[in-house]
Amino acid sequence: MSVDFKEYTRKMDKTLDVLQDNFDAVRAGRANAKVLDRITVEYYGAESQLAAVANISSPDPRTLVIQPWDSKLLKDIQKAIQVSDLGINPQNDGRVIRLVFPQLTEERRRELTKQVRKYAEDAKVALRNVRRDAMDYVKALKKKSEITEDDQKKAEKDLQELTDKYIKKVDTACAAKEKELMAI
Repeated sequence: MSVDFKEYTRKMDKTLDVLQDNFDAVRAGRANAKVLDRITVEYYGAESQLAAVANISSPDPRTLVIQPWDSKLLKDIQKAIQVSDLGINPQNDGRVIRLVFPQLTEERRRELTKQVRKYAEDAKVALRNVRRDAMDYVKALKKKSEITEDDQKKAEKDLQELTDKYIKKVDTACAAKEKELMAI
């Protein structure tokens, strides 16, 4: 009998999705609306994501334009961007907010690279935690005599190979993001 790791594979896929979301939120010197995903603004008493209350466009590679559907939100959006960790000062002209992304300095690129490596390491820890849970599951099956010792050894080997495959995907994504950050 072989052990089914679909649930654990799904959890590992979810870990990669979270990692990619974290990478997308790291600013690489080009305007990317994804950097605004974590910014929320109060709208009619509820915290709403910026994309839910405004149109976000990119007229050129270094600029984002935020046009709220309700002009009363301009000041709230401006304040939310200023208190975020974006590091960009929003320009409010009374109708829209412009975010001009400056060229990244070498020092800022290195800081962002460290942040990317931390996200990658966090993802690897999460993958190893999923592997540990799956190993516990396999040991429990063996203890209940639902699988043989040979099945247990094969399942543990398969699980390690699966984990190694996902860690390699994390390393590949991390290297690609670092290359993007360090490109001038």
